Amino acid sequence: MSRSNLKLICTALNKMRIDCVTTRSCHFQPKYRPPYWYSPKERVMSEDLLTQENRDFIEEVRQDKLNLQTALESPLAKIETQEVAQWDTGTRRSGLIARKIGNYPLWSKDGKKFQTTLLQVVDNHVIKYVPPEEFKPMKTTKLDSWREKRKLGCLLIGSETVDPSTVTKDYCGLFSSVGMLPKRHLRRFIISPNAKMPTGTPLFATHFRVGDFIDVRAKTMDRGFQGVMKRWGFKGMPASHGVTKTHRRPGNIGAGGEKARVWPGTKMPGHMGNRWRTLRGIKILRINTKYNILWTLGVGIPGETGAMCYLFDTVLPLRKLKSPPPFPTHPLVGDLPLEYYDESIHIFDTPTITFEES
Repeated sequence: MSRSNLKLICTALNKMRIDCVTTRSCHFQPKYRPPYWYSPKERVMSEDLLTQENRDFIEEVRQDKLNLQTALESPLAKIETQEVAQWDTGTRRSGLIARKIGNYPLWSKDGKKFQTTLLQVVDNHVIKYVPPEEFKPMKTTKLDSWREKRKLGCLLIGSETVDPSTVTKDYCGLFSSVGMLPKRHLRRFIISPNAKMPTGTPLFATHFRVGDFIDVRAKTMDRGFQGVMKRWGFKGMPASHGVTKTHRRPGNIGAGGEKARVWPGTKMPGHMGNRWRTLRGIKILRINTKYNILWTLGVGIPGETGAMCYLFDTVLPLRKLKSPPPFPTHPLVGDLPLEYYDESIHIFDTPTITFEES
């Protein structure tokens, strides 16, 4: 074999290897362009020459609408049980929008301490349902054929009511057909057609049950531009023996030889955090029905205190729902207990277990 042919073969093999590395690269920069259905939310504030009397009238109208929205009953309470679809293991329910409000310890009945994260479900309502034949997501993946095969729809959920005067007219138009005030946060959940709910249906923390496992999706803390030691956990260079100004540098990145370039996916300094991450299989240990708070096991939920989280039933095979949950959601009929506890958690009102010396 001639030397030129050997060089051509080596070049082709290197190109194939580069393509493989490029496709296996696990670190991609996020795309911040808005989707096609997105309408600008924030507007430029102006006085508009409003008198104090007009301001008081606008505030009175807004308060009346807010009171009507708060007193709105769930449409599911008026639907008879026979009309509600039945749940099965292949059904996908809607999720909730919650706010991470901090950490709190709980104790088991045998004295073991658990660290939990508190998630508060704030003012969630169903805004719109898109049937499978009309739902066309912007991002196309290999799961699209699977979604079309299962014929899944989309449910738009809103959270945290805001003043209509602080948002644009187009954004308010999303809620005009529902007869509700605009929401600060919107989230689309992929659901089965039999799990759809009427517009205006309120969602509470009792949508989930104590002992169930959920998946939480949120954005990680934004750390800004960081070096390799903080971003990737590199060891760094030695602190002595002639090392000069390279104590926290990455060192050689292995880009020598024929390639003479930076390989895709190389761990280097850059922007850290502010990425969507999903924590799967989190157990619910306690639920408060008055303030709609969930106690979830662990402190690994992404985001800082006050960050918004999206909760939905877990997709892990061994932790999926085995028994029918509140379907499509809890109608909140009748008086509910103030607290729900997992059977393994010690309730503070009960006496503590004591052990006597033999």
